[in-house]
Amino acid sequence: MTDKQITVQKKTAKYKSKRRVSRELVLQGLYQWRLTGETESAIASQLRETQIFSRADEAFFSRLLSGVLTHVDQLEQAIQPYLDRSLKELSPVEYSILLLSTYELVHFLDIPYRAIINEAIELARIYGGSDGYKYVNGVLDKLAYKLRTTETA
Repeated sequence: MTDKQITVQKKTAKYKSKRRVSRELVLQGLYQWRLTGETESAIASQLRETQIFSRADEAFFSRLLSGVLTHVDQLEQAIQPYLDRSLKELSPVEYSILLLSTYELVHFLDIPYRAIINEAIELARIYGGSDGYKYVNGVLDKLAYKLRTTETA
């Protein structure tokens, strides 16, 4: 994470919803997992020690982080058909956002798919490359139509 991203995160953290903060923390955890291969418990422990964790929804955070890391293979299989390259070629940020959002689309049916996509776009704008949010949006939009057929009809 760059100094600019840390500054933006600190300045806006007090105005973010608990779920947004949780998603940001999970994104950081997935990024760390992708780059280092650390265990879920080690990552969760480190994230819980951050200052911003007090602003998170702990149950939502735990369910997301654990769920994504438990179901990585299934999530990757769901995402791959909608990519124009392999998952390994994605930036770690885009990869992590797609895993996180796909997990939400599958397991959090109480959250509207548009809200999940909007959250993913915002995360990609803040933490991803310059046009990464467009890519994330395109993939998740197609995926939502497959996973949430009743809601997208």
